[in-house]
This record gives sequence, structure tokens and C-alpha cells, in this order.
Amino acid sequence: MQTDNLRITRTHPLISPAVLEEELPHNDADAAFVARSRDTIKQIFDGTDQRLLVVVGPCSIHDTAAATDYAGQLSELADEVREQLFCVMRVYFEKPRTIVGWKGLINDPDLDGTYNINKGLRLAREVLLKITRAGLPAATEFLDTTFGQYYADLISWGAIGARTVESQIHRELASGLSMPVGIKNRTDGDVAVAIDAIRAAAHKHIFPSLTKDGAPAILETNGNPDCHLVLRGGLQPNYDTACVKQAQKQLRAAALDPALMIDCSHANSEKNPTLQTRVAHDVVGQRLAGNTGIRGLMIESNLVAGRQEIAQPLTYGQSITDGCLGITETRTLLQELAEHLAS
Repeated sequence: MQTDNLRITRTHPLISPAVLEEELPHNDADAAFVARSRDTIKQIFDGTDQRLLVVVGPCSIHDTAAATDYAGQLSELADEVREQLFCVMRVYFEKPRTIVGWKGLINDPDLDGTYNINKGLRLAREVLLKITRAGLPAATEFLDTTFGQYYADLISWGAIGARTVESQIHRELASGLSMPVGIKNRTDGDVAVAIDAIRAAAHKHIFPSLTKDGAPAILETNGNPDCHLVLRGGLQPNYDTACVKQAQKQLRAAALDPALMIDCSHANSEKNPTLQTRVAHDVVGQRLAGNTGIRGLMIESNLVAGRQEIAQPLTYGQSITDGCLGITETRTLLQELAEHLAS
């Protein structure tokens, strides 16, 4: 009598990371650019680079043509404000769902429930190569613990999200990632679990995963010393002066650097994308007032402001997940922040 896989209806073949990388390889210039970008982010968080890190871009990628278009416009803007801001494009391929819903480009690239994951992985790597060659570092959230093997070589900043911050396997994953990683507070606003995750990720871990060839293996890490806290709000916003200082106090109590980042969206903007502008200005004001431990911002932005439901036809360049600022509002905001920081 069979006792396993009773609820598995079909098994699909999955391309290996090594095969995908052979199909869509990075070149030496790509690798050098990613390495430089990672080093810059490390220097921002250790205080040797005085610029403000800004991770900005779509809530999620669903249209790679629109993402490439956005990258071209953001690249020009990033060059304009480069003296005060170091811009990294938010390139999120996976969406954690509270119950059910569209899980992101990799899981369902055709937006129709067909879950062509091999196609999604190819699209993800293709768009990352285009963004890298447009002169923009890329940032993403690592949700599935194996997908990173397919494109982590092109990522300059990683995130562990509010729904996975307490997950042991995500802390283990962060310990082995090759880039700086921002770890968000829990959805209810609890910062202590994120601090625990930062401490855990700094240590050596040994855990089962997949190799680039797609074979099961036990991976052993050195630990990641480049993890930092991201405040994203909870039951209420937590970007104000008192909340930021309290979080820094908790970091110091854990013998960690009080450098942190503020997510201007999610609960900090009360799910209203236009309020991200207010949050960003408030946080930069705190930095100018002397809190240099604030090292970065995250902003959700797309070509077109707002959001839309998944339906045909889709508005080009508008989010199908959380609402975003439009590129015009984003340009104005980043220019204003750069001017304030330069004054």
C-alpha cells in the first residue's frame, strides 16, 4: 500500500541552475559590476560611503519588457543623483501570499495558473542580465530557498521578508548568500525576531539544498556578516524618530551595528503608495538631524502609478500586486532627496 505522495498529482521536470546559466551566462563585465555594487552597499552600511542606499522599483515583476523599460529610465535618474544616492533596482520575482494569489513571475509567468516555472526562471535570468547591462544593481527577496541558485550571481542586495524572518531555513539561506541582506521586522512590527535573524545569519550553518547541477547536497556556510535590519512597519508604522531610535537601541543591545534601512511602503505607508513620499522625506530629515545610522530606503515604484487587477488587457507598466509610485513621481522624489542631502 502506497503511503507517500498521496496528494501529489503530477511531477514536472525542473531545469538545473547550471543548464540555465549556460544558456544565459553572465560575462566578466557583468560579474565585475555586481561585485562592485555589492562592495558599495557594504561600504554604505559600514559608513565608509556616505551616500544613502535607495532600493527602488516595482513591487513585483510581471512584464519583463516593462521592467527593462523602467530600468532604462531609472538608470538615467540614478546617474543624475549618484553623488548623494546609490540606487538599486527592486527586481522581485516571488510574492508571499497570506492565503492564495499570484505567486510571482517565476511561479506563474503567464498569469493564468499554468505555473510554467521553467519559463519563469528563464525570464527572471534574462531580465536580470538586461538590468545589469543597463548599469543598475539588482535587489530581490529570497523566498523559495532553491530559486536563488538560478540567479543569485546577478543580485547585489537581497532581502528576507517579514513573513519568513522567523524561518530557520531562511536564516540558513541568508548565512550563505554572497551579497548584503536586509532582514525585515515581522508583519506585526516585532523587531526582536529580525535582530535574532541577523545574529543567526552571521553564524556558520550546515543544511540540505541543491547544487548548481541540481543535485541534492549538504551546504556549509561561513555566515554572512553583511545583514542589516529593515523597518517596514507592522500594526502601525515604525519609521518615526522614536521607533527608529528604539530599534537602534535593540541592535546595540545585541552587540550589532545600529545601521538600518527603512521600507517606505507596506505598513509604513499604510498601504497607500503616495504616502511613501512623506515617509522618505521624514526619514531623510532624521538623517540630516544627525541619525547617520539610517543608511537606506526602499520605495515601491513602477512606470505607472497605482495598481491593477490581473485582467486583460493589462495597463503597461502598472503593478498587479501592491500599489506603486509612478516613474514621474519617483523622479521628483529622488531629486528632492538628493537636493536635501546635498544641502
